[in-house]
Amino acid sequence: MAATPTQPAAPAGIDLESLQRSLRRPRTLFSYVMSVLTGAATLAALFPLFSVLYMLVVRGTATLSLGSLRDLPPAAMTAGGGFGNAIVGTFVIVAIATLVSVPLGVLAAIYITEFGPDTKTASAVRFAAKVLTGLPSILAGVFAFAVVVVVTGEFSAPAGGVALALLMLPTVLLTAEEAIKRVPSRMREAAIGMGATPTQVVTKVIVPTAAPAMLTGVMLAVARAAGETAPLLFTALFSNFWMSRTTPNFLPKTIGDLMKPTASLAVMIYNFSGSPFENQIALAWTAALVLVVIVLVFNVVGQALAGRSAD
Repeated sequence: MAATPTQPAAPAGIDLESLQRSLRRPRTLFSYVMSVLTGAATLAALFPLFSVLYMLVVRGTATLSLGSLRDLPPAAMTAGGGFGNAIVGTFVIVAIATLVSVPLGVLAAIYITEFGPDTKTASAVRFAAKVLTGLPSILAGVFAFAVVVVVTGEFSAPAGGVALALLMLPTVLLTAEEAIKRVPSRMREAAIGMGATPTQVVTKVIVPTAAPAMLTGVMLAVARAAGETAPLLFTALFSNFWMSRTTPNFLPKTIGDLMKPTASLAVMIYNFSGSPFENQIALAWTAALVLVVIVLVFNVVGQALAGRSAD
């Protein structure tokens, strides 16, 4: 005869019947209901986001083509055109902002963590960085207007870069500070025990170890800066032409190419979205899609670097 399967014996002191009955108690039912409500609330919160993304993809891809990515903006009541100069201008302005904010942020983070962590200067720097994280972007544009535009007498890409650098700086600084703090103390002690100077410890041990996490902060700061509009309205304005004065080269070749109004995707979307002409409105949707893709790429790279640094 085949042996009949038997239920596993319950651990000592546990009644299986009472445990099964506890799953039907009000507390368990309340937990289940709250889980369902939490899931429903999450879906409700995500619905506006995905609806906007769906509309952006549908309307943005309608005029997306190679020509829209390389041509100049069209005039009023003119078919065709593109926003190639705005793409180039966005990358140039963000590159200038990165060149300004990253060295300052990393050097400040190194100072407040390694050379003067308990000084009043370090406390002031931390406080200022935290305050700047909540700075309205339009105030950054006003600051750059007063410091760069008024002094030079020109709306320009460097002025826009300074405004965006002010917004990027606190993210870079605070992220770099946390990355440096996560470097194990034994690595510092081992380097000092081998006779390394404080400068050598920083340049040969701390910075290379913390570099992936620092790059995460840089990517996140770049993603934020690429989508800002208000600072560029006060600093870079807009242009319907390429940055270079020589054709067919469209990249800036001289300082004079930089010191003039510069197109950007964010400002172009702002300008064309209020246009009464259908072609310009359609290009605004396409430019918005391209800008979202650029920001998404920077965010994905930042998250990938964050995962790598965590490993």
